[in-house]
Amino acid sequence: MFFMDNSLYELENAPIGRLLWKYSLPAIVGIVVMSLYNVIDRIFIGQGVGPDAIAGLAVTFPVMNLTTALGVLIGGGASARISIVLGQNNKPRAFQILGNSLVMTLLFGAAYLTVFAIFIDDILLAFGASERTLPYARDFMLYIMPGLLATNLCYSFNNIMRASGYPTKAMVTMFIGAGVNVILAPIFIFGLGWGIKGAAIATDIAMTISMIFVMAHFISTKSELHFRRGIYRLNKHILFSIMSIGAAPFFVNVAGCVINAIVNNSLYRYGGDSAVAAMGIFTTFTQLLVMVVIGICQGMQPIVGYNFGARRYDRLKRAYWLSVASASVICALGTALCHICPELIARAFTTDAALISSTALSLRITTTMFWMAGFQIVSTNFFQSLGYAGKSIFMSLTRQVIFIIPMLIILPPHFGLNGVWAAFPTADSMATFVTIALVIAQFRQIHRLQHPA
Repeated sequence: MFFMDNSLYELENAPIGRLLWKYSLPAIVGIVVMSLYNVIDRIFIGQGVGPDAIAGLAVTFPVMNLTTALGVLIGGGASARISIVLGQNNKPRAFQILGNSLVMTLLFGAAYLTVFAIFIDDILLAFGASERTLPYARDFMLYIMPGLLATNLCYSFNNIMRASGYPTKAMVTMFIGAGVNVILAPIFIFGLGWGIKGAAIATDIAMTISMIFVMAHFISTKSELHFRRGIYRLNKHILFSIMSIGAAPFFVNVAGCVINAIVNNSLYRYGGDSAVAAMGIFTTFTQLLVMVVIGICQGMQPIVGYNFGARRYDRLKRAYWLSVASASVICALGTALCHICPELIARAFTTDAALISSTALSLRITTTMFWMAGFQIVSTNFFQSLGYAGKSIFMSLTRQVIFIIPMLIILPPHFGLNGVWAAFPTADSMATFVTIALVIAQFRQIHRLQHPA
């Protein structure tokens, strides 16, 4: 078995609240720590380089989201699939999923790094860079690119480590890299005067160290799930099973790239580089809150996946509702902070008075309905954990594409810059109603499985 016997017993029998806490806490800490790489870089860059650098960094967000998308396509799908096959006690399949995941991560990494290296300026201009911000964005991307493959390996296999019964170890590996980044970033940015490229180099080194610790776990034969001969030949059925589940978070991130490009261009049109910089601060803060919610989802995923495979539908439902409640509290607290003290949040990233004012306004408008986001994110991950790729993908795209793009077209011509900001809460409201309908339908189906006629 992949899990130790007591871990299998816990997944099927331990109280759901205690189990969700055990798996979610390391996941939350791990993913928030990973997010701190970006937060630390943006704070140091904003304070040490200036508003144009913050705007240039914001332009790189879509590109970074694209690399994350390719990582979660494999890592998110593989970890969910491993949980399900563990619930079915299918040991050989889990080994094959692990090997195929490694090969595909390396292949995808080689492909996107080649594209970025050749077309980096064209990509950044398409995502909203201006003559003032392009040099900063280019510097950051050129120096961050060597570490992107390490980031994908670290993120993807950290998820698999957690799904295969090592949540605490997965958390510790992320702490190691974050600690290195906290130490190196100020030295490189301020001490050596490397500016924005110093932040990128610090992140590269930190992520490489974390990746080494993660991969060492899977190299060791002492790990229940580890690399071994005969598991690396690509199998189309395994690849489809991984990607069908990983497609939902993949499309979320790809859609995020498209939306960021549209938003950055709209912001530059109606508010200039200052508005793009404000978007960078808004994205950084809300992304940190979303990462906490994603951590809850990652803790929920092995519980839901395992119990779905084991046909323990009562436990599956309780894990979902506890996750929704926890995520909703986090998002509600974030909404409150954005309305009570937005200037304080902005000052963490910049000392520029105009940018502080612009950011405060954007935070108040964009987060009006942010308290609903936890329910949407947990529900999307719930369908992913069950292996329902189509529903998960559709839910992922409702807010990111189906609703927000029309709002970005309709609102700004009438309301200017405020119309760009208002597109976010409008899309959140619409997506929530769709999510409610799909969740009700899914629980009716689960009820029929649980109580067949």
